[in-house]
Amino acid sequence: MIQKSYDGKATLFLIPTPIGNLEDITLRAIHILKEVEVIFSEDTRVTRQLIKHLNIDKKLISSHLFNENKNKDILLSYLNSGMNVGLVSDRGTPIISDPGFLLVKEAIDNNFNVVSLPGPTALIPALTVSGINPSPFIFIGFLNNKKNQRKKELEKYAQYEETLIIYEAPHRIKETLTDIIEIMGNRNISISREISKKYEEIYRGKIEELFDTDFNIKGEFVVVIEGQKKVNNYSNLTVIEHVNLYLKEGKSSKEAIKLTAKDRNVNKTEIYNIYHNIK
Repeated sequence: MIQKSYDGKATLFLIPTPIGNLEDITLRAIHILKEVEVIFSEDTRVTRQLIKHLNIDKKLISSHLFNENKNKDILLSYLNSGMNVGLVSDRGTPIISDPGFLLVKEAIDNNFNVVSLPGPTALIPALTVSGINPSPFIFIGFLNNKKNQRKKELEKYAQYEETLIIYEAPHRIKETLTDIIEIMGNRNISISREISKKYEEIYRGKIEELFDTDFNIKGEFVVVIEGQKKVNNYSNLTVIEHVNLYLKEGKSSKEAIKLTAKDRNVNKTEIYNIYHNIK
């Protein structure tokens, strides 16, 4: 299906809202907030404060994680009537670690247009001021709040060479840093809080250097983590150690042998024979 966003069909607009400074809202976002028939809002109290500040009077429908599935029919009733609909989260860009995906999927599945406006989000400013290589990067969002599950997630990403970005709640930041250094080692990180607000703070350095920092535990944290350094010199490893390195990353035996052969620029049969002790 090809979407032509301005073909006259009813449209669901994803409207980013300021994450701190109200001046961060775009002129286009203000225009769309005025033009849509109704706004689906993660927290109507927060959204009402924003639109009141913008001198906009609009119907708001509460749409959060626990009622989003029920709101699909309400959304379709507006779109089927030819009405444009807005979708906002509390702050930032809808769906990025916020609800909204089910409504977007419903609109797409029913052949309505979905238009996402560019605008505020916490992860990009945190990345660009981190001093850590910005490309490529992987946005993870919130880790699991249960320690064992969180550690499993970190183990999964430990060997990634890409820069990693996570969100974390203030009361868990020290515990998460402990898990990161235990699993990933003492990497360079950047921690941003209160982005675009008056008391914005950015902490940069090795994890050990920042661990004893007395973080102001207000506002959501964005943690940018340096990726695993690529090791190109395998001369200090035996073939078996080399293959086992990939096995520890979760690769199958076949994949590990193939990658080892590629690293060493030899035929994979040769690696296979050495690993399985075939003469």
